[in-house]
Amino acid sequence: MVTRIGSYLRAQHATVACAESCTGGGLAYALTAVAGSSDWFEQSFTTYSNTAKQTLLGVSKYTLEQHGAVSAQCVEEMARGVRERCQAEVGISTSGIAGPGGGSAEKPVGTVWFGLADANQTVSVCQFFNGDRGQVRQQAIKYALELLHHRLVEIKSQGL
Repeated sequence: MVTRIGSYLRAQHATVACAESCTGGGLAYALTAVAGSSDWFEQSFTTYSNTAKQTLLGVSKYTLEQHGAVSAQCVEEMARGVRERCQAEVGISTSGIAGPGGGSAEKPVGTVWFGLADANQTVSVCQFFNGDRGQVRQQAIKYALELLHHRLVEIKSQGL
């Protein structure tokens, strides 16, 4: 899948940048595991703390106070922020609760939000994953790649 992502981005002379929290750089690692990724991978921010999300990506204090770091609003701001700061065509973000602690009734362990921003739209999606910390993170990375791939196919089919 990463090879297909790279082929599409390379053909469009486009780049992707990542803003990661719960995946801790794992998404960037997966994207750069393919030879030639320097053609289309711009850079990544691992913004684990709220302060990092604010200072590096421009996530608003209001968003973090009212909705929390694990929210649609936060990952959308993260995706837009990384896209703008890196001057990438696509920004993708992750924020969630990998566990084993940190969950709540409203946001249980395994809750992960994903954000994706391009020139035409910003979207967010929430997924719930089972397993231990490592399994949740691996599933989140896989889902982020699928989300990115799906959006790139959609952009191509719409001629955007």
